[in-house]
Amino acid sequence: MTKISIVYYSSTGTNYQLAQWAKEAVENTGAEARLVKAPELAPDVAIDANPAWRAHYDATRDVPEVTTEDITWADGIIFSVPSRFGVMAAQMKQFIDSQGGIWASGDTVNKVVSGMTSAQNSHGGQEATILSLYIQMMHWGTIIAAPGYSEAEYYTAGGNPYGTSVSVDADGNMLEDVEEAVKQQARHVVDIANRVNG
Repeated sequence: MTKISIVYYSSTGTNYQLAQWAKEAVENTGAEARLVKAPELAPDVAIDANPAWRAHYDATRDVPEVTTEDITWADGIIFSVPSRFGVMAAQMKQFIDSQGGIWASGDTVNKVVSGMTSAQNSHGGQEATILSLYIQMMHWGTIIAAPGYSEAEYYTAGGNPYGTSVSVDADGNMLEDVEEAVKQQARHVVDIANRVNG
C-alpha cells in the first residue's frame, strides 16, 4: 500500500484545512495517510496576541508532531505551509533543517513530494514559498510532483503550476475555492508514488 505523509504547519488553521483535504483525498485512493504537524516554535506571548492563533493551537493539540520516522515511512510527502515573507514558515524550515541524518544516509532520495501554501494576498509570496520548499527537496533528492496545468481544478484555484495556493482575508477566510485543487494534487502525488514504487 502506498504511504503518504501530510506534513503541515498552520498558525490559524488555513494550512491545516488544506492538509485535511489532502488526507481525505489520499485515503479515498486507497493509500495510507498520516497527518502530522511541524512543532510550534513561537512563544506563548506571540500566540496569545492573536486569538485565532491561540484557538487553533489549542484545538489541534492532539495532532501528532512530525518526526523523522514520518519521512522515512512515506513513499510520498505533501507539505502544507504558509508563506512568511515569501518563504516557508520557520516552523517547517526548522523541521526540514533537522533532517540532515536521513538526508546523509540517502533515506530521502526518490520520495515523491508536493507543496501547498497560503498568504494574505495573491501576490504575497505564495509561488516563492513553494519554490523555497522545492529547493530544499531537490537537495533531498526527491521527485517533485508539481501539478502544472494538468487539470481544470488548478485553473479555478488560481492557476499556480507549483502547488495549490490560497489567499486569505484578515479574518482567515479563504478567498478562492481550492478544495478540489488540493484533492487533485493529493491524488497526483499518490499516482506518481505508485508509479515510482511499482
